[in-house]
Amino acid sequence: MQIDAAVQRGLVLAVAEAIIAHANELTALDQAIGDGDHGINMKRGFEAVLADLDAIVAKPLPQALQAVGMALVMKVGGASGPLFGTLFLTLGKSLPERPTRADAEQALAAAIDAVKARGKSDVGAKTMLDALAPVLDAARAAGADWRARLPEVADAAVAATAPMKALRGRASFLGERSIGHVDPGARSVAVMVRAVCTA
Repeated sequence: MQIDAAVQRGLVLAVAEAIIAHANELTALDQAIGDGDHGINMKRGFEAVLADLDAIVAKPLPQALQAVGMALVMKVGGASGPLFGTLFLTLGKSLPERPTRADAEQALAAAIDAVKARGKSDVGAKTMLDALAPVLDAARAAGADWRARLPEVADAAVAATAPMKALRGRASFLGERSIGHVDPGARSVAVMVRAVCTA
């Protein structure tokens, strides 16, 4: 994959703007089963990324992703900051400057493992992992249509969190009452996936 400075800028900008644009939706989802601040917090984190955009995208891809991760760790409150920060930090640590598709898949696998470790969670607990894991599986299986396929898989994975009972995070305190609501972290992942594939 040829990721030059213009492409790198476009990718970071697309993800940041998409999360900011969906902040109210993400907050509404979190109000149903969490603290009600997920969208607000994610917006704050990505506004910090935009404020430092020129410096971030001037770095090689691995360091740029790590800079995004650090911004999220520092600016996003609650569990989302460490978890989404870990996602980007690990992607940055795992990717070479000029990644192949196989490199990208391996980096996403490493990032998913890091998020599992940081959150002491796994797929099936109604978290962001329930969108990340299906996206990785789809990326490994997809052909040339991956840009169209991955957002569809991510959206379906988000919908599939609705009937789940939350086992981790604030939503787990609700027990059975968490059933019937989609997970805001998984929805954030889907927003990012669509932004990347579109960009």
